[in-house]
Amino acid sequence: MGTASSLVSPGDVIDDAYGGEGGEACEIPVEVKPKARLLRSSFRRGPRVIGASFKSTGSVDLEYTAEYERLRKEYEIFRVSKNNEISSMQKKEAKLDEENKRLRAELQALQKTYQKILREKESALEAKYQAMERAATFEHDRDKVKRQFKIFRETKEKEIQDLLRAKRDLEAKLQQLQAQGIQVYDLDDSDSDDNRTTVTAAGTQCEYWGGGLYGGSEPSMGSMMQLQQTFRGPEFAQSLIDVEGPFANVSRDDWDTAVASLLQVSPHVSQALWSNTVRCYLISTQETKAELDIFVQKYSPKLRRLCEGLGHFYLNVNFPEESAGSHTLMRKQEIERSSVCVLLLKSAVTISVVEDSEEAFVKNPDGCPLVLYLRTGEDQPLTGSTRQLLERVNAADKAAKVKVVDHSGSPEDGAALIYAQLEKVVKQELLGLEGTDVDSKDSGIDEGHEEDSGDVLWDLHDEQEQIEAYQQACSTSCSQLGFQKYIDRLNDMVAAPPPTPPLLVSGGPGSGKSLLLSKWIELQQKQAPNTLFLYHFVGRPLSTSSEPVLIIKRLTVKLLQHFWSISGLSMEPSKILEEFPRWLERLSARHHGNIIIIIDSIDQIQQAERHMKWLIDPLPVNVRVVVSVNVETCPQAWRLWPTLHLDPLSPRDVRSVVNAECQAMEVKLTKDQEKKLERHCRSPSTCNALYVTLLARTIISSRSCSSLESSLEQCLLCQDTMSLYRLGLTMTLDTLSTDRERGIMREMLCLVCASHNGMSESEVLDLLPELDMPFLSSLLHELSRLCIVALGCGLIRFQHLQAWEAVRLEFLNGGTSTAAYREKLIHYFSQQLSQDGVTWRVADELPWLLQQQEDKAKLQLSLLNLFVSQNLYKRGHFSELLAYWQYVGKDKSSMATEYFESLKRYEKTCETEDSMMMLSNLYETLGRFLKDLGLPSQAVAPLQRSLEIRETALDPDHPSVARSLHQLAGVYVQWRKYGNAEQLYKQALEISENAYGAEHASVALELESLAVLYQKQNKYEQAEKLRKRSVRIRQKTAQQKGHMYGFTLLRRRALQLEELTLGKDSTDCAKTLNELGVLYYLQNNLEAAKVFLARSLEMRQRVLGADHPDCAQSLNNLAALHTERKEYETAEDMYERALDIRKKALSPDHPSLAYTLKHLAMLYKRRGKLEKAAPLYELALDIREKSFGPKHPSVATALVNLAVIYCQLKKHTEALPLYERALKVYEDTLGRSHPRVGETLKNLAVLSYEEGDFEKAAELYKRAMEIKEADPSLVCGHAPSRHSSSGDTVSLRGPAPLPHAHR
Repeated sequence: MGTASSLVSPGDVIDDAYGGEGGEACEIPVEVKPKARLLRSSFRRGPRVIGASFKSTGSVDLEYTAEYERLRKEYEIFRVSKNNEISSMQKKEAKLDEENKRLRAELQALQKTYQKILREKESALEAKYQAMERAATFEHDRDKVKRQFKIFRETKEKEIQDLLRAKRDLEAKLQQLQAQGIQVYDLDDSDSDDNRTTVTAAGTQCEYWGGGLYGGSEPSMGSMMQLQQTFRGPEFAQSLIDVEGPFANVSRDDWDTAVASLLQVSPHVSQALWSNTVRCYLISTQETKAELDIFVQKYSPKLRRLCEGLGHFYLNVNFPEESAGSHTLMRKQEIERSSVCVLLLKSAVTISVVEDSEEAFVKNPDGCPLVLYLRTGEDQPLTGSTRQLLERVNAADKAAKVKVVDHSGSPEDGAALIYAQLEKVVKQELLGLEGTDVDSKDSGIDEGHEEDSGDVLWDLHDEQEQIEAYQQACSTSCSQLGFQKYIDRLNDMVAAPPPTPPLLVSGGPGSGKSLLLSKWIELQQKQAPNTLFLYHFVGRPLSTSSEPVLIIKRLTVKLLQHFWSISGLSMEPSKILEEFPRWLERLSARHHGNIIIIIDSIDQIQQAERHMKWLIDPLPVNVRVVVSVNVETCPQAWRLWPTLHLDPLSPRDVRSVVNAECQAMEVKLTKDQEKKLERHCRSPSTCNALYVTLLARTIISSRSCSSLESSLEQCLLCQDTMSLYRLGLTMTLDTLSTDRERGIMREMLCLVCASHNGMSESEVLDLLPELDMPFLSSLLHELSRLCIVALGCGLIRFQHLQAWEAVRLEFLNGGTSTAAYREKLIHYFSQQLSQDGVTWRVADELPWLLQQQEDKAKLQLSLLNLFVSQNLYKRGHFSELLAYWQYVGKDKSSMATEYFESLKRYEKTCETEDSMMMLSNLYETLGRFLKDLGLPSQAVAPLQRSLEIRETALDPDHPSVARSLHQLAGVYVQWRKYGNAEQLYKQALEISENAYGAEHASVALELESLAVLYQKQNKYEQAEKLRKRSVRIRQKTAQQKGHMYGFTLLRRRALQLEELTLGKDSTDCAKTLNELGVLYYLQNNLEAAKVFLARSLEMRQRVLGADHPDCAQSLNNLAALHTERKEYETAEDMYERALDIRKKALSPDHPSLAYTLKHLAMLYKRRGKLEKAAPLYELALDIREKSFGPKHPSVATALVNLAVIYCQLKKHTEALPLYERALKVYEDTLGRSHPRVGETLKNLAVLSYEEGDFEKAAELYKRAMEIKEADPSLVCGHAPSRHSSSGDTVSLRGPAPLPHAHR
């Protein structure tokens, strides 16, 4: 017997028969009926119940016993059944375990299969992408073949005529040869100086085919070509000058093409030389204050109008005597930045006057133009200090550059004399006008520029802004930022094999992306002079530098400048964006190095993805694109490109930046302060380059220990750059002494923030009359030091986008107060507009401000001011002008009508001849604008009216009339009225020839336009003649003017380099001297070139040793110079010395060694030492084969050079296989119609003739003449090939290949 609780003992495990988990048994209280024990207890505890019996009680007990037995039997049955179930479940469990193991094995097998399939899928995708790339390449090649076939088909008739003419000429020559035996060879057909006929022993000149039949003499090889120093191709476009950098191996005949590289030369010129502001620093005493006041009030506005009319600012800088002592540092900085300094003296001087005079006139007399005004009189003789100062000034002025104005009359006359002298200095020395009269409203700058660049409109301010942005970044020290690892990775990614997508440089705001790209460009320009760099730094959003059409147009024009071709560029915005990839493809095929395009902060461009679609398309093989973006604003589609991410600064870099800033300000932080900074700069927002630099400068702005600690605590509360900028603004306000000064600072920053592109110093002084120059100078210095503002292109601008945002939040209530400041600016620029003072600043700011204020009526009125629209259009802001008209709701036709009606109203007010000339310019601008809009029918009327006015006001043969005829003809060409256009072009050509002569750039422009017209009419022969003549004129004028930049830029660069050579001996100084010698060589100033090249050699020998490879470079250059001067013995000695050095220092297959070998061999050949020349040519050939492989065009050139020497040594059997091998290499690499193939065919023809195979010689000569006559580049310039390059040369080519030239 027992209770139900005894079935399972506590702690035993019970199996769940229904598939559940087993559990631990526990005691469960079970309620049961009482048994015998209960009966016994009833006897004890309670009174006996009357009527109850023992028998009845026992029967109950028996009943329970029976029940118990029944339950026990049931339990036994239940237990047995459950045990059976448990055993069955255990069997099932074992079976399931086996099944589980089998399934796991199958799963592992499936996973392996999946991984294999995944890898196969990735391989298939990669193969797909490669196939797509090959397909794209095939499409490109197919299109190229189609274009070539089209050109071939269109010119087939001309080629047949040329063949027939060549056949007749050849037959006539053969008949003459048989009759006479000798012919006079035309030297003009020679392709180089080395190809001219030589004098034989009999003293007669040898004809091209020979002259052996007359007089019994053997045919001479003196007339054979040596392909080494012609003016075509990368192997030939070189001189003997050997120099690293953009002037590498530049021929003086081709120096004009190299001038464009001056913009990429480093070291960079100082910002003051590129400043857009004429800063006149005035030093005066109390005695000459009257002259100073009269000059400032009466004559300064005239100088300002003169400068602003030419696109520059003018600013007077003067520190009054009473406050000069407290601005010593500012005075020194302003003198360094000044464009001209004027000293006004009478009898006595003060300490500040002496200090300024010493700084400007004594210590740096060649720094800028100097004017000395001395007011003499008998009443007050010169004091001792004044006399001593004048003596020191006179002693320092060794070159007599100081302009002295000696005056004894009234102050009014003295001020007039100062103005006259300054006007002359500004015009001639600063602005380069050289005595020409300048009209501030319509200067000749635009016309002169248009003359050079055809119809392309160019904004020099945009270009100067980019140059200054690049130079400012390059001048910043980044050695503490650890950029070298990023520069190495950039080099690797750019050097990756093509095709390569754009490279993305990403990072947070202020991480140093612009600084990294600038430093990388600077290093690459030194290491890879063959590479052409096109860069653009985007400013804050909505500024001019972020306008996509202006960016692409600027890059296109910069690209075209390096290839002599600017005409044909459309000004219509959509076409500019559409045609840029085509220009890039065409011109990259002609460039023998890489083209690298860098766009910084590309994500700040308005609608960047839509306007920069060309980035997604495949790039040409030698083009690389690098763009920088912020991580947060990078478009999603660009994130797949190869990316270089700028990591936060390491603690070591942070410490280096802080220490560098402290050392610059001579401040020492304690160890505890350094640890605080290090602990603080650990998050991504507090360890970027901008934040750490700004943090250090903000802390050390307070010099005392207590204020330094206080500044540190305040800065450590700022967790991002924005809050730190706001703290810097607050601290700068606290340093100002009065509420007036604090108010001035707020007003100035708010005006800059509300403007379009910034504010000039003179504009700020106009808008804030209570502001004086000393306070403005010191305020700008402090704000610049805190990385808030900077001067760029003469404008005060914010250095970073975060600084602009901080000012907007701190002073403009998050932008809600911006409208009030824009209204101030609108009022200011509207006043200038009402006074006919339409400068580029008014045109840039006023329409934009009105658009931001959503004042469409006033915006339309400002656009209808014809001078505003003319200014925008002539500076190439075509898309901006069009966007304004679209904003006011005008389409193209209604806009044209509005302009025409406005011009008619203006015409009624024109009475004088000058006003009529301005009217004709306005009509011309409107016509060109409408033509660019694609409205030729509406463009005719204004251009015809411009022509009528000029013919009436001027002579009908005046050059301005030719310009009107040219523009009108362009409209007719667009209108497909070719007959009218041809007549107008011919009239313009006749006027230009009569006015300028037959070899002027204007004549070349008309000839080229006529050639394009004939090309459209399928008059290919006439077009070809005109184009050849045009290119010859452009070559000649380019040699005289230096293409678009001219001798002026070369002279300026030479002067800058001379200043850099005044320091101690160093490798950099010696390199600069070498470059300076090359510059003077390019200017044909051989005496000056010899001086600087000799100094470079001497310095390199002292610093590096006589056996250093750099000394070989200097010796090579001096040898080239002596060769030019026909001093052959000296040249030979220097070449041999250079060759010995390079043999010892360089590897046997180094290209520079082959370079020296080749030119020494050329010199031997020129001196008749053919036996000495032959081994050198053989060695040069071996080096070429090792360097470039046996099938490279440079190897073919070396083969031809060696073959010519063998022919001159009568080794014809050895020369023939060399010629044949060279011919095959040229044909395989450059094409069968390439000019070099023709040159080799000529040589083979001569050789065949001398071997007696006249039939083969005639056949070869015929084919050579076909190639020469079919390719205009043989006559007009270079025949470039993208496949050709040389290990030691750089191709700096001339004019662009014509549309039908072989490529």
